[in-house]
Amino acid sequence: MKESYRTPGLDIDKIVADAVNAAEAFRNYTQEQTDRIVEAVFKAGFNNRVRLAKITYDDTKLGKWEDKVIKNVIATQYVYQDIKNMKTVGVINEDREQGVVEVAAPVGPIFAVTPITNPSSTVLFKILIAMKSRNPIIIRPHGSARKCSVEACRLLYEAALEAGAPEKCVQWIKATTRDEVMQLMSHPRINLILATGSVELVRAAQKSGNPAIGIGPGNVPVYIGRSADIPFAVEQIVLSKTFDNGTVCASEQAVVVNSDNVDDVTQEFKKHKAYFLSQDEIKRLEPVAFNSEAKVMKVEVIGQSAATIAEMAGFKVPPDTSILIAPLEEVGIQSPLSLEILAPILALYVADNFEQAIELCRRINRHGGLGHTASIFSTDEEKIRYFSSSINAGRILVNTPASQGALGGTYNRLRPSLMLACGTRGKNITTDNISVRHLLNIHRIARRNVCPYMTSEFMHNFLDENLDWENMKGKFGDNEEPR
Repeated sequence: MKESYRTPGLDIDKIVADAVNAAEAFRNYTQEQTDRIVEAVFKAGFNNRVRLAKITYDDTKLGKWEDKVIKNVIATQYVYQDIKNMKTVGVINEDREQGVVEVAAPVGPIFAVTPITNPSSTVLFKILIAMKSRNPIIIRPHGSARKCSVEACRLLYEAALEAGAPEKCVQWIKATTRDEVMQLMSHPRINLILATGSVELVRAAQKSGNPAIGIGPGNVPVYIGRSADIPFAVEQIVLSKTFDNGTVCASEQAVVVNSDNVDDVTQEFKKHKAYFLSQDEIKRLEPVAFNSEAKVMKVEVIGQSAATIAEMAGFKVPPDTSILIAPLEEVGIQSPLSLEILAPILALYVADNFEQAIELCRRINRHGGLGHTASIFSTDEEKIRYFSSSINAGRILVNTPASQGALGGTYNRLRPSLMLACGTRGKNITTDNISVRHLLNIHRIARRNVCPYMTSEFMHNFLDENLDWENMKGKFGDNEEPR
C-alpha cells in the first residue's frame, strides 16, 4: 500500500505533485526561454528591493531595513550578474581532446527552508537560482518572517509566469507544523532540500533521506595583525558587525589583537562608539544573550541594537552605541559571549604573540564555527598565508568586512550567495557559496578514446607477479606513465 504524505490542513501530496508536473514542463525549456524567465524574476526582485526590505523589518523587527535593501540587491542584482551568462540547458561544456561532453539537467523539485535573519533576500536568491537551473521550488518560510517571505514569493512567481514559466514553478507554504516540514523533507518526490536556518533544522534535512544542501554556524574570529592598518581594520569590522545589526552568519564574533597594539585598537573602537563592558556587565549580559543549557544564542537579542540589548541586560549605554565589546580570556560554553551571537556583540581577546593569537582564533573557530569563515587584517603575506592554512574555514577574508565579504560579489569575487556552506567539518557537503551549479545534475557523454597501451597483449604483462615499475618503464615512452 502506498504511504500517504497527506496531513490535515496541508495537502503535501498535491503540493509535490504540482511541483513534479512543473519539473516535467521545465525540462523542455530552451536556454533562451529559461534566461527570459530569470531576467523577469531578477527585475521583479530588484525593483521591489526597498519595499520588501521595509516589509521584512515590519515583519521581524530585526536589524535595519536600509541594510536589508543591500541584502536584497546582493540576492538579485549581484547574483543575476554572476549567473546570467551561465549555460544551464543542454551541452554546457565539451572537451574534444578527451572526448567528454557535459550536459546540464535540472535536479527536480526543490524544497527550501528560509530563515528569520535574512528572509526576503534568501527567498529572492533561492528562487532566482532555481529558475536559472529549471527547478520548481517549494518555499517554507520561517514562521516569524511569513508576510515578507510570502510577498517575495508572490512577486517572483507572477513575474516568472508572465515570462512564460510553468504553472506552480514556485510554491510557498504560509504555515506548517513541524511534522509537515519533516514530511515535505522526506517526501520521495522531493529531489533536493536547501536548508537555511538553525543547526537542528539543517540536521533534520540531512537525515530526511533526500539530498540536502545545508549551512552551519559561523563563530567568526578576526585577527588584527601587527602590520595592519588599525583605523582601517576597526572601521571595516564595525561596518560589518553593525550591518543589519549582525544578522549575517559570517559577521565577526571575536576580535583577536596583540598586546602591543590593543590600546590603539581599543581607542579606534571607541571612536566608532563601541562600548567596552565591565566584568559585571558581561555577567549580566551572558544569560540574556545566550542559552547555556541549550547551547544556542537567545532569539530575543538577534538583530537588536546594542542599546536595546544592554537595556535587556539591566544596564544602560549611550543610545548611539554601535557595538558591545566584551574583553574575555576563556573560549567555550563557560564563557558564553565567546560563541556565535547574531547581534552587535563582540568578544575581544589579547594575545602575547602571533602564535598565541592564531591558537585563540583556532579555539574560537572550533567552538561553533568550523568550516565557515575567518578574517584577518594584515599586510604581511607570510602571516596571511599561515593564518589561512591554520584555520578551518571555507572563506578566509583578507582586509575585508566579513559580513559583506563572505556573501560575495561586493569586496571580492567570491560567488554571490545567501547560502554559505561549511564543508565536512561543518557537516556540509561543500565549502562553496551555493549557487546554480549546485542545482544541476551534470550528465557526461564519454566517447571511446582508447589508451594506446590498452591492448590485451599489453595488459597481459600485469599478470606477471615479478613485474615491477622499473622493468615496466621501458614499455612506455621515456616520459610516459600508464593511464
